Amino acid sequence: MKKLREIMVKRQIEARGITDRKVLDAMRKVERHKFVPGMQMTRAYDDHPLPIGHGQTISQPYIVALMSELCRLSGNEKVLEIGTGSGYQAAVLSLLAKKVYTIEIVKPLGEKAALRLKELGYTNVIVKIGDGYKGWPEKAPFDVIILTASPPEIPETLINQLADGGILVAPEGDSIQKLVRVTKNNNRIKKEIITYVRFVPMVHGK
Repeated sequence: MKKLREIMVKRQIEARGITDRKVLDAMRKVERHKFVPGMQMTRAYDDHPLPIGHGQTISQPYIVALMSELCRLSGNEKVLEIGTGSGYQAAVLSLLAKKVYTIEIVKPLGEKAALRLKELGYTNVIVKIGDGYKGWPEKAPFDVIILTASPPEIPETLINQLADGGILVAPEGDSIQKLVRVTKNNNRIKKEIITYVRFVPMVHGK
């Protein structure tokens, strides 16, 4: 599997322009095959998303690497992830940041991800079952916020929980989704479009 990860990084990620050495190293280290259902294990290092149950997916490796690079992590940040899913993106972020708080609205997925992350030794990740639209106000502000599901528009609650000087990376939109990077400086917001993507929609809690 280590050889497959090396091929994945070289052909799918480095070849497409990801240059951050820390991100590349994290993608080599995290064992993606342990974050997919057993029936998908042989496809774990393929260049596309995979179903993980409950209508959710584990993102394509290149997109995980791209979003991680866009966060510009130095290793000291407190990160909020919306959409834990399998826990794979959180595991990658845990090697790049000081602390990762991650929220999953689908209870069985969140519980499974929490157990998996603990068993694999990702001790700086905390999983919460809840509505990502609300963020995690008790732990705010966050240096970085990353969304792995697409809201029609980035919720104002999450912008408010972003620290000054912070970065938010997210897909945004319904039928047409854009991957955007939002930066916050002196409470002024700047948004840049990176590329077009396809993510599962971000859903509200009931």
